[in-house]
Amino acid sequence: LAERQAEAVARACRRIEAAETPPALADLAAAAGLSPYHFHRVFKQVTGVTPRAYGAARRAARAADGLRQEDKTVTDAIYEAGYGAASRFYDAAPERLGMTPTAYRRGGEGAAIRFAVGACSLGHVLVAATERGVCAILLGDEPDALLRDLQDRFPKAALTGGDAEFEATVALAIGLVEAPGAAPALPLDIGGTAFQQRVWQALRAIPPGRTATYAEIAQAIGMPKAARAVALACGANPIAVAVPCHRVVRQDGGLSGYRWGVARKRALLDRERDAGDGPRDRT
Repeated sequence: LAERQAEAVARACRRIEAAETPPALADLAAAAGLSPYHFHRVFKQVTGVTPRAYGAARRAARAADGLRQEDKTVTDAIYEAGYGAASRFYDAAPERLGMTPTAYRRGGEGAAIRFAVGACSLGHVLVAATERGVCAILLGDEPDALLRDLQDRFPKAALTGGDAEFEATVALAIGLVEAPGAAPALPLDIGGTAFQQRVWQALRAIPPGRTATYAEIAQAIGMPKAARAVALACGANPIAVAVPCHRVVRQDGGLSGYRWGVARKRALLDRERDAGDGPRDRT
C-alpha cells in the first residue's frame, strides 16, 4: 500500500511540475483514485508538504530558473513559471529569493549588503547583512577567501564595509561563535529554496548541547527518505552557528563533513557541552 501511494504521489508531483497552472486538488485526487481529503493527507505524508505548497515551490523554482536566463524579461519569467498575476510572485519573492526578482537575476545587482571581517577563536568570521537581516556568517582561516565566497554569492551586489553601527552586529556574531549555546539575537535574512528553508528551520529547533542525525532531520520535516538531500542542504547553509548545522552528525554519532572544517564543528559542540547545555546526544 505504501509503495502504491508513493507512486501515486510521484505521478501527482510530475503533473504539478508539468502544469502551466496549479491543478485542482480534486483533479489530482481523482487521478490517484483517492478522495481529496485522503489524497491531501497521503501527499503530505510522503512529501512533507501539501500539494499547494509543493506547487508553489515548483513555480518559484521555475521562476528562479527563468530569471537566470538573460533572453527573458522578469515579467516573462514570472508568467512562464505559471503565475497568473505578477503580484503573487513579487509578494513571495523576498522570502523565496532573498531579494527582488530583478536583483536576483543580476547577481544581487541593486542589493545593498554590508559586511565586515573579524577575528575569533576559530580563525576569522565574515558577517554580511541586507536591510532585512544577517545573510551570511562565514568561518575560515583567510579573510580574503571569505570575501571571495561572499562575492561569488552576490557578484553584482553593492558590497560595502560595515560602519561603527554594523560592528555591533559583528560583535553579536562573534559572541555566538564563542558561546554557540546562547540564543542568537540576530535578525536573519534566510534565502534558499523552500526545501533548504525547511531543513534550516529544523536545525534551529535542535537544542544547544544536543545533536541530530541527517535521517532524524529528514524525519522531522516529514521526508524520511531525504537524508541525503538534508546533508546537501546543511552543506549549503551560509549562516554558521545561528543556523546550527554543526549539530548534525552521522548515523553512528561521528562528526561528518562541515563546510567550515570538522575541527571547528568539534570545537562548537565541545563549547556547548562545556557550557552545561546538556550531553551531545541526539534529539
